Amino acid sequence: MAVAASQGATRDRVGLGWRGELAAGIVSNLARIDVLEVIADDYYRASRTGIAALCSLARQVPVSLHGVGMGLASTIPADPRRLHAMARLMKEVQAESWSEHLSFVRAGGVEIGHLAAPPRTPRSVAGAIANIALATRIVGCAPLMENIATLLQPPASTLDEAEWVAQIIHGAQVPLLLDLHNLYANAVNAGESPQELLLRLPLDRVGAVHLSGGHWIDAPGGGQRLLDDHLHDVPPEVFALLTVLARQAPQPLTVIVERDGNYPSFEHVLGQLELARAALRAGRNT
Repeated sequence: MAVAASQGATRDRVGLGWRGELAAGIVSNLARIDVLEVIADDYYRASRTGIAALCSLARQVPVSLHGVGMGLASTIPADPRRLHAMARLMKEVQAESWSEHLSFVRAGGVEIGHLAAPPRTPRSVAGAIANIALATRIVGCAPLMENIATLLQPPASTLDEAEWVAQIIHGAQVPLLLDLHNLYANAVNAGESPQELLLRLPLDRVGAVHLSGGHWIDAPGGGQRLLDDHLHDVPPEVFALLTVLARQAPQPLTVIVERDGNYPSFEHVLGQLELARAALRAGRNT
């Protein structure tokens, strides 16, 4: 099975999610950014000028495309139009890899507008594997598949998160895009150990990592839950998980820092990338 992830990379890399608000800082600091991740859905219907700008960017720095709307972890077959759009974009941009989420985003013809966690069952495992196979055939290479954040354990689940993710990753034979803040939030919201959850995942299949931040919100009935919002700095606990991951996972890892709002100075953003590099080094050197 063709896998485009990390083509040509032989060392760990740290980069940033492309956002319009960060564009000026990114373009001025490409020497300090190893790789960029671009939201593919923003370019499916882009103008020729927009595609040309993205192609120009991809000639200057490795670019991966990140899908958010396919809903591949579903018992409903994925929409071929979105997969063909990704295939066209991959070809035009010559991106080095693409990725999607282990989520569903529509049901009964209704777009949810959110990455939703399906029940973790053998049926949803089979649906995800079938959709990933369809996506791989149409796009021409396999996606990295990302774990998502959930405030609650998906109802009607018969598998826990680590079992469910591992069965899909091994069954579909694809790399895991491991979002460490999603993992951290899910574990603390469920009253579990983030490190124990991390070590139960198929770490030998991790090809890329997402880092972000969140904030605590009041939960119905009392207590608090951690919301992954991409509006805050990566917390120290998540950098610590990256160090643990770097002790276990094979080289190379591609680490992407995500920021979707509440933007600090670009020097501060670059500081987050340096903290990620330090966490990686700490894990590789122990």
